[in-house]
Amino acid sequence: MKTFLKILLTALAVIVLANILPGISVAGYTAAIIVAVVISLLNMFVRPLLIFFTLPATIVTLGLFLFVINACIVLLADKLVDGFAVSGFFCSAIIQRFTVHF
Repeated sequence: MKTFLKILLTALAVIVLANILPGISVAGYTAAIIVAVVISLLNMFVRPLLIFFTLPATIVTLGLFLFVINACIVLLADKLVDGFAVSGFFCSAIIQRFTVHF
């Protein structure tokens, strides 16, 4: 039940951010739920690998490189889900990532 609630809250955050930020768009509620599921799966499987392989860059930048990894996760979700688009500046992905991350 807790996982289902987290996915619904993440989907709600995606919809709210799509209405607020100009560079993010989502096709509908089902696309937002799919984006939430994809982002949670990417957080489970891809994010630890990215952190491991970029550990020297993360250490040198005192953890600031994690912003780039978070933005890459959102941009990867953009490529995987058809009804979700992040266009424009890289900061839109970073802002969206911080508000979606629970």
